[in-house]
Amino acid sequence: MSTAELKLKLELINKITELKEIRIVKELKKLLDFELDKEIFELSQKQKNRITKARKEYSNGEVFTNEEVENEIEQWLNEK
Repeated sequence: MSTAELKLKLELINKITELKEIRIVKELKKLLDFELDKEIFELSQKQKNRITKARKEYSNGEVFTNEEVENEIEQWLNEK
C-alpha cells in the first residue's frame, strides 16, 4: 500500500471519528460491511420478485430515457 493510500485511509478514519450524526456512522458501517463481506450475497424472495418485475417492465418497454428522467426532475425542482 502506498503512502498516498495510507494517508487517504487515515484521513477517512479521522473524518469518521469527527462525525456527530450517528445515522451517518451506521450507514458507513453498513456500506463497509457489505463491501468487505466475502460471502455470497443471497437475495430475499421480495428482492427476487422485484428483479423479475423490473425485467418484465424492461421487456415491455416500460422504461424512461435518461433525458426523460432529467426533464422530469428539472420540472419537479422548478416547482419547489
